[in-house]
Amino acid sequence: MKHFIGIDVGTTGAKALLIDEKGSLIARSTYEYPLHTPRPGWAEQDPEDWWNATVQAIREVVQKSGVKPGDIAGLGLSGQMHGSVFLDAKNQVIRPAILWCDQRTADQCAWITERAGQETVVGETCNPVLTGFTAPKIVWLRQNEPDAYSRVRKVLLPKDYIRFRLTGEFATEVSDASGTSLLNIRERRWSKKMLAALEMPEEWLPQVFESPVPSARISKEAGSLTGLAEGAPVVGGGGDQAAGAVGNGIVTSGVISVTAGTSGVVFASLDSPAMDEPLRTHTFCHAVPGKWHVMGVMLSAGGSLRWYRDAIASEEVTLAKRRGVDPYELITAQAATVEPGCEGLIFLPYLTGERTPYPDPDARGVFFGLNLRSGRAHMARAILEGVAYGLRDSLEIIKGMGVDIKQVRASGGGARSDLWRQIQADVFNTELVTIAVDEGPAFGVALLAAVGAGVYDSVEAACQQTITLKDRTQPVPANVATYEHFYGIYRSLYPALKPLFADLGRAVR
Repeated sequence: MKHFIGIDVGTTGAKALLIDEKGSLIARSTYEYPLHTPRPGWAEQDPEDWWNATVQAIREVVQKSGVKPGDIAGLGLSGQMHGSVFLDAKNQVIRPAILWCDQRTADQCAWITERAGQETVVGETCNPVLTGFTAPKIVWLRQNEPDAYSRVRKVLLPKDYIRFRLTGEFATEVSDASGTSLLNIRERRWSKKMLAALEMPEEWLPQVFESPVPSARISKEAGSLTGLAEGAPVVGGGGDQAAGAVGNGIVTSGVISVTAGTSGVVFASLDSPAMDEPLRTHTFCHAVPGKWHVMGVMLSAGGSLRWYRDAIASEEVTLAKRRGVDPYELITAQAATVEPGCEGLIFLPYLTGERTPYPDPDARGVFFGLNLRSGRAHMARAILEGVAYGLRDSLEIIKGMGVDIKQVRASGGGARSDLWRQIQADVFNTELVTIAVDEGPAFGVALLAAVGAGVYDSVEAACQQTITLKDRTQPVPANVATYEHFYGIYRSLYPALKPLFADLGRAVR
């Protein structure tokens, strides 16, 4: 039987999983690595950390599974989007990668928009230029680290750097390339107009493939490090959101996903490119050939809960280690002791700025409504509710675009928590459905590898034959009414605080 590996180079760690040709999970492994914030609003990682974690994760799933290397018929790659890896003429990394959640490039976004013209930017890329995207990072390097910029010969996205290390080839695919501000979204190729505006040579960029198409093969050196067979094909893969959508079966119109991972995403598949008129959402190429998607993105969903774990919940972390459980179990159990609405405590989850519906790098996290009764349980629940409010912002925009919504599927860490799933159902006032195997982007790109190997005729067929529904969470009418009231207050807070966020941003830059 053929087997396939999916690799996800995430923000917190690299995950590898191995499935058989029927989509059954055989083995998984994850290795974490640090995120560095050398200045407020900055976020960087060392690509070597990604590589070391990926090698360890692949080696472990091969060993765990007992599958012979020759029976692994393909690999798929996914990863955090937008990050920039700069390579020199010897293919060495020049500086730490600047990540998707980094907010240093507001001035460069404005420069690109003025230089290319708003009509060209939107006409070519279907999106505004945002601080998280890749092109502004390239311009930032030119303007702030000219010595490093003078050495650049290749610019790669995170997963595509791992592809290079695995295969020796430079390649990417349409879904991840969509988030660079350098791809013509409608034509699914690099935009000559945008490259000309940036005075950037196209040879700096890798070749663009469709997501299920084989793009390179495992090298002898990588095979010896990972336990993979030399020559195993690696398909294009997908950016983490498009790949996660494949893994969740969001490949046809009418079914949308709500994902609470490090970031939070509401995602809908489109048969043709469509845009929110005020450009609050993203319109990208899907990992399904000939399809597109629209998504709203909040930058700190599960990332907000992780911040709470690391910065505030040290007692729960210590107790979890003693009991041998995940600290998030204790945190959410504590949050469940507080009533819906959190006695008026509201959290704005803008810890790393925001994208949808507010493309504002200066936005910051806020607890609003603290009082003497507020404790850690209240803060934990306020974070869960605040993230759900933020996700609803995107859901409302997508509804307003006229996108047909027949079913909402929940995925990510927010779907694995009964409490958080119920909060989302109540805040959205809609049924949430989960699937039997929720392994996110890694599962999605493993399916893409199976399509590339000819096991399935199409991505849609792969999803239809491997993905089954599991649980349904219904909204509770009393909770819906409570959250409707507090969501209105939540919506009023950002407009009131926006000028203060800008003042604060100027003060710390």
